[in-house]
Amino acid sequence: MIRQYELVERVRAYDPNADEDALNRAYVFSMKAHGTQKRASGDPYFSHPLEVAGLLTGLKLDSASIITALLHDTVEDTLTTVEEIERLFGKEIARLVDGVTKLSRIELQNLENDQSKQAENFRKLVLAMSEDIRVLLVKLADRLHNMQTLHHLNKPEKRRRIARETLEIYAPLAERIGIQRWKDQLEELSFKEMNPDAYESITKRLEDLEAQGAGRVDRILAELKAKLEEEGLPAVAVSGRRKSPYSIWRKMQRKNVTFEQLSDVMAFRVSVESIEQCYQALGIIHARYPVVPGRFKDYISTPKPNGYRSLHTTVIGPERNRIEIQIRTGEMHEVSELGVAAHWAYKQQGGQPKTEGRQYRWLRELLDILEHASRPEEFLEHTKLELFQDQVFCFSPKGDLIALPRGATPVDFAYAVHSQIGDTCVGAKINGRIQPLRSQLQNGDQVEIVTSKAQTPSPDWENFVVTGKARARIRRFIRTQQRAQHIELGRAMIQKVFRQEGYDYSDKALDGVLKIFQYQSGEDLLAGIGAGLQGARDVFNAVFPAHKPAAPPPSPEDKVVPLARGKVNKGKDKDSPLPIRGLIPGMAVHYARCCHPLPGDRIVGIVTTGKGVTIHTIDCETLESFHESPERWIDVAWDAEAGDQEETIGRISVVVANEPGSLGTLSTVIGKNGGNITNLKITNRTTDFFEMLIDIIVHDVRHLTNIVAALRATPVINSVDRARGR
Repeated sequence: MIRQYELVERVRAYDPNADEDALNRAYVFSMKAHGTQKRASGDPYFSHPLEVAGLLTGLKLDSASIITALLHDTVEDTLTTVEEIERLFGKEIARLVDGVTKLSRIELQNLENDQSKQAENFRKLVLAMSEDIRVLLVKLADRLHNMQTLHHLNKPEKRRRIARETLEIYAPLAERIGIQRWKDQLEELSFKEMNPDAYESITKRLEDLEAQGAGRVDRILAELKAKLEEEGLPAVAVSGRRKSPYSIWRKMQRKNVTFEQLSDVMAFRVSVESIEQCYQALGIIHARYPVVPGRFKDYISTPKPNGYRSLHTTVIGPERNRIEIQIRTGEMHEVSELGVAAHWAYKQQGGQPKTEGRQYRWLRELLDILEHASRPEEFLEHTKLELFQDQVFCFSPKGDLIALPRGATPVDFAYAVHSQIGDTCVGAKINGRIQPLRSQLQNGDQVEIVTSKAQTPSPDWENFVVTGKARARIRRFIRTQQRAQHIELGRAMIQKVFRQEGYDYSDKALDGVLKIFQYQSGEDLLAGIGAGLQGARDVFNAVFPAHKPAAPPPSPEDKVVPLARGKVNKGKDKDSPLPIRGLIPGMAVHYARCCHPLPGDRIVGIVTTGKGVTIHTIDCETLESFHESPERWIDVAWDAEAGDQEETIGRISVVVANEPGSLGTLSTVIGKNGGNITNLKITNRTTDFFEMLIDIIVHDVRHLTNIVAALRATPVINSVDRARGR
C-alpha cells in the first residue's frame, strides 16, 4: 500500500505547485471514513482508493484528480456527504466526487443483470464526462484496479459480467482518450476472465516462441539501430515488445487464421527527435527491407481522433522475420501513453487544465446520440457501435479529415459532417465519381455529399449505416414520421366510424375516454388507433356508450364491395373509403408483398397490431386467412387528389426465349414504356427458356398494363403475367 508521503512525492515530482496540504487531508479523511471496511480480497478498503490515486499519478494528473480518486468512494460507501466534501475540499473536488459517485452504482445495479439500468448509468457517465473529462479518468482507474483484483470475487457469473462490460465500454473509452497502456491492460484482464483457455493457449505459445528464438529480439534491435545510425540518425532509440494475447486473438478471429499463420506477433518502436527524422527513418527502413504491401499507415499527417500520431509499417526485416515497426517522436510517445492528460495546461506555467469533455469530437458525437436515442438501451447499442470499431479516414472536398468506423457509407460521412447534411443527402461523389449511398468508404477517399432541401431520411438507410449517430438520427425521424402518419390514419379511421353512425367528429370528443384507454392525450389515442393498437369502433362505443348501431357491423364482403376505383368522393359521404395515397410506405401503411398492390387496383386494408394498415388487392388469396376477423378489415382507396407523382413497384413474371439479345430486348421494351427495372430474379432455366420475376417502378396499374401489353407483342417473350403471391 502506498504511504502518505510517497503519494505526495509522486505528485510533486511532476507538479511542484501541487496542493500538498489538500492531498494530505484527503489521504487522512479517506482512511478514517473507510475505517475497518474490507474488500473481497480481505485487504482494507482504503487500499482501493489509494491504488486508484496511484494509477492517476502515472498519468501525471493534477491534484484535484488525485484528491477525487482518494475520496471517490466515501460518499457511496460511508456516511460522508457531498456537502461535507465541498466544505472541506471546495466546489471543484465536490463536483468531481459527485460525478464519480453517481456512476459507481453501475456495478451494483448490474448484479440484477438489468440491461436498462446499465444503459441508464452509461448515459450518466457520458453526461458527467462531457462536463469534465477527469470524471472518466478517475472512473477508468477505478475500473482498472477492480479488474486487477477481480479474481477475489467468488461468483464466476459476476466476474464474467464485469469483464464483458469492461471489454465493451471501458476499454474502448480508454482508447478514445488515448491511454493505450490502460486500454491494453483492461482488454487483457477481461480476455483472461472471459476466455481463459484461449488466453492460456496464446500466452504459452508466445512463451514457447520466445524460448525458440532466444536472443532473436536483441539481434533485431541491434541490427535496426545499426542501420539507422549508419544513415546519420544517431539519437535513435529502438525497443521491442510482443503483442498482447488479446490483440493476437482478435487478429486470429478477424482474419480467420491460426496462431502459426500469424507472422507479426512482435512490434518494434523507433523513437526519434523530430517529425522530419520520423520520415527519414521510414525511408531508411523501406530502402533496406522489403515492405509488406498494404500495411503502411501514416498517423502523423492524419492523426487518430484521440490524438495518436505515429508511422506504422510492416517489413520482412532482419533474419527474414516479418516485423511491425512504429516510428514516432518522444512527444508522440507521451501522447500515446498518457492520452488526453499529455496536453493539459498545468504543465505549462500558470495554465489551468482544459478539462471540459465537449472539446473531444467523439464525446460530442456520443452526446448527439444521447439526444436522439429514444431509450437507454438504444443509446447503449448505438454507443457500442460508435466506440468499438476499427476506423477508416476520409476527406471532405475542403480537405477536412473525418474518421469513421470500417464499413461506413456516404450517409455515415454526411451525418459525421453535420446532422442536417445527413438528413438531406441525396447522393455522393467518391473521388469525383457518383456512387450509390450504400457504397463502403475506403481509407483516403474524398467524399462530396449532394443535398436537396426536399430530401428526408429514408427508412432504408438504417439497413446499411454503421455509425451510432446516423442510426439514431434515422430512427428518430422514422419515429416522428411514423407517429404523425399513425395520427393521420387514426383520425381518418375514427372520422369514418363517426360518419357511419351519423355523428360529427371532433378531437374534443376523445378527451373523455383517454383514461379508459390509458392515453395521455388525444393525439396519443389517435396514434394508437392508426397503429392498430386500439379499434376505432371500440373508441366510438366508449365515447357514446348508450348508442345502438342501426345495423350490424358489415361483413368483410360488404365492406369491400363499395370500394372506389381511381377516384374518391369529395364529399363527406359516410361510405367513402379512406385515402392512403401520400402516406409513406413502411410507416403507417405497408403494401403487402404477396400481391404488390398498385394505384388503380381495387384494394382493402387489414389492421395489423403495432404496424398500422397493410394494403392488399381485393383478389389477394391471403385475405382468406382474415375472413374470421371482420373487425380488422378497413375500406381504403387510392387518393386521386394526391396526383400521379408517386411511383410504386409492380412485379411481373416473364418467360423469355434463351437466345442472345433477348434480355436486352426485354429491358429496352420496359424502358421505352417509361418503366424502370429495380430487381430481376431468374427462377428457372432450361435450354429453351428462362423464367424470371421482374420488379418495375410504375405510376399505377394502367402503366404496368401498358408495359405487359408491349412485352406480349415482343417475339422473344413467350409469356408475361402480373406476379401474385411470390
